[in-house]
Amino acid sequence: MRMIFAAAFVAIAGGACASPEFWEREWPDTDFNTTSITDWAEIMSGGPPKDGIPALSDPDFVAVADKTGLQQREPVITLEIEGQVPRAYPVRYLIWHEIVNDVVGDVPVAVTFCPLCNSGITFDRRTDAGVLEFGVSGKLRNSDMVMFDRQTESWWQQAIGEAIVGDLTGTQLQSLPSWMESWAQFSARNPDGLVMVEPDLGRAYGENPYVRYDSSARPFLYAGELPPHDIPALARVIRVGDRAWPMTRISDAGEVREAGVVLSWASGQASALDTQTIGEGREVGTVRVRDAAGNDLPHDVMFAFAFHAFWPDGAWMLGQ
Repeated sequence: MRMIFAAAFVAIAGGACASPEFWEREWPDTDFNTTSITDWAEIMSGGPPKDGIPALSDPDFVAVADKTGLQQREPVITLEIEGQVPRAYPVRYLIWHEIVNDVVGDVPVAVTFCPLCNSGITFDRRTDAGVLEFGVSGKLRNSDMVMFDRQTESWWQQAIGEAIVGDLTGTQLQSLPSWMESWAQFSARNPDGLVMVEPDLGRAYGENPYVRYDSSARPFLYAGELPPHDIPALARVIRVGDRAWPMTRISDAGEVREAGVVLSWASGQASALDTQTIGEGREVGTVRVRDAAGNDLPHDVMFAFAFHAFWPDGAWMLGQ
């Protein structure tokens, strides 16, 4: 998988010396005395330094009809906030930047995507400490991106939306309903919608730097337990709260209704972590998650190993 192999070996070697004292030298403005971390060996360098993966802020948008260059099957993260024009954030940009700080109406949001966990979550950036702006720390825990806020330089675990190091430790971000779907699905449903403009940062947008990653037997930079029930580590699961439904179960059934949740599947979306060209990836389909009244629910489509790492006592919804 190209350059990520080299970065992984470097990071594993660097992770062996991880300790609060080690990270304090790199992060002098972070309060390492306040933390929920009990085993600092869990924190590893992913290779890039702080802001080496540049998060985006205040992106520009164009109308759906004016957007060119996106392939029909390639994924976007969709955000539909009541009273606002729906927005699409192409994964071809998020795979290189991982965080987009935006404001939709009067709601400041962080649209996030961790490629190593396939975790795409949108958070409300408002907290009791004020509105936060997030960046990419370059650190990983259980192979999941560790974000940081620029106001206090606290560290945040992307998968759970919680501060794990620094002044804001224990603070929980509110997750907002958003989902990953194909560009064709978004544009057909929202012909008057908006789509994020390509950043002017010289990345190979449209290419996947993690070729065949989601076909790997094991995740990178992960030393934890593998999922139970013989579920492959990099199988996609739909997490709602502390429950996880295997993607294969939803795709086979078309729709599953249980635990107060309605999960539906439709074909048409390419995997962003398969072929070099994102829009040519194998079929993974689009899942929508709603309550019984039809309201969209916050959720995440993540790899099974990541669910098990962060929700070790979570419920596996296997339908047996």
